[in-house]
Amino acid sequence: MTDTPLVELNGVYRTFAKDRQTIPVLQDINLQVQPNEIICLVGESGCGKTTTGRIIAGLLDASKGTVLVNGRPRSDYSREQQRQLRRDFQVVFQDPFASLNPAHTIADILSFPLRRHRMVKDRIALRRRIWELLTTVDLTPPGDFIQKYPHQLSGGQRQRVSIARSLTVQPRLIVADEAVSMVDVSIRIGILKMLRKLRDDLGMAIVFITHDLALAKYFAWEGRIAVMYLGRIVEIGNTPDVIGNPAHPYTRALLSAVPEADPDVTRRKQPMQLRSDEIPRLTEIPSGCAFHPRCPFFLPGVCDQEVPALAVPPQFEQQVACIPLTRYGTLHPDATVPLEGRTRLDS
Repeated sequence: MTDTPLVELNGVYRTFAKDRQTIPVLQDINLQVQPNEIICLVGESGCGKTTTGRIIAGLLDASKGTVLVNGRPRSDYSREQQRQLRRDFQVVFQDPFASLNPAHTIADILSFPLRRHRMVKDRIALRRRIWELLTTVDLTPPGDFIQKYPHQLSGGQRQRVSIARSLTVQPRLIVADEAVSMVDVSIRIGILKMLRKLRDDLGMAIVFITHDLALAKYFAWEGRIAVMYLGRIVEIGNTPDVIGNPAHPYTRALLSAVPEADPDVTRRKQPMQLRSDEIPRLTEIPSGCAFHPRCPFFLPGVCDQEVPALAVPPQFEQQVACIPLTRYGTLHPDATVPLEGRTRLDS
């Protein structure tokens, strides 16, 4: 990895206004994306994954904080440089049927960005490039697809066309927002393998957004995972560390809910019992640690009063936003014991 991140979010906040209310969707996000890196944003619906991805891609501005691209604030780039950044940062959306124009053929969909950004010289080069793109995303033979419309393709084929469209401008980073959630389970692995191969062959970074930790584990085993909850990153680190030795109680709860392939293991597995299954509203985010109303390791007077910062606790390699872990080195099982009477316990 290089010293200069491709994209860096420093203290980023994002709010939206609705019915005279200010909704805090992101709070104090600090995140770096290195060139050629795979990083997964994981969490429940409404945690801010998509908003973070859109800010990284430049589709949204931060309400507060700075977004650096190649070490420079994005706002410092000129109009022409911003145009280049729009080429460098592409998005693959969740629903390919909604993101592809139903009135255009696949050839039209792929030719528009090539012509708009003057990526080809003539019609012969245009046709050759379209065939190359379709071959790259495993839509072969290309002649079977170029004159078809999106509704004539399967969900997996449409998503491959979306990926091919993002590749037309030779991006340096792709934000894949739930890119396989709308396709059959049997097709997901094929698309994920294709994305990883594209990353290796083309040297681009991928920000993969998903709510499925099993998918994140498979896709980003050699990358990183950032776990988000109610607009904040609560745990971030290398995938083997986060999956193999989860630290934050929320990450542990997510992993305990992942079904196992072995039915015997599934029957023996005990999901973590949370204090509450209800996710707080963004308009009513709890004080202190936002997870404390649900956390089985809640410490009264601590977790509900202080906002935890990301830090590396003892016996872990990843950063975690959890006061019991970073301050006391443990998730104490008995929250009724007075703070001064607690001893260091294994988590």
